[in-house]
Amino acid sequence: MDQERTILALTALAQPTRLDTFRMLVASAPDPIPAGELARRLAVPHNTMSAHLAVLARAGLISAERQSRSILYRAEIPQLRAVLGFLLDDCCGGHPELCGLMPATRPACCTPEAADVAL
Repeated sequence: MDQERTILALTALAQPTRLDTFRMLVASAPDPIPAGELARRLAVPHNTMSAHLAVLARAGLISAERQSRSILYRAEIPQLRAVLGFLLDDCCGGHPELCGLMPATRPACCTPEAADVAL
C-alpha cells in the first residue's frame, strides 16, 4: 500500500453515507449486500447510493458482482487491512502493540478479538 492509494481510501471514507455503507459491508463480510438493500437500510435514494458505491469501488474498498438483475457489493477486507497497515507501519517505532493498536499484520480484522481493540 502506498500513500496515494491510502489517501484515496481515506477520502472515500470521509463522507458519512460512504462510511456507513462501508461499515455495513464490513459487518456483513464475507457476504455481499445488494445495492438496493444498502440504499433502503441507509434511507438513501438509489441514484445517490450508486454514486457513493462508485467512489468506494474506485478506492478499492468494495467490489461488485452482478447476480441476475441485482448488483451485490462486498467489502474488500484485504484493502482495509492494507490501509490500516499503512497507517500503523510506523506507529511507536514499528511496534504498534506499544501504542495499544492492533498490529498491522493481524491475520483478520473481523474476529471477535478485533472488537476488543479500540482504534
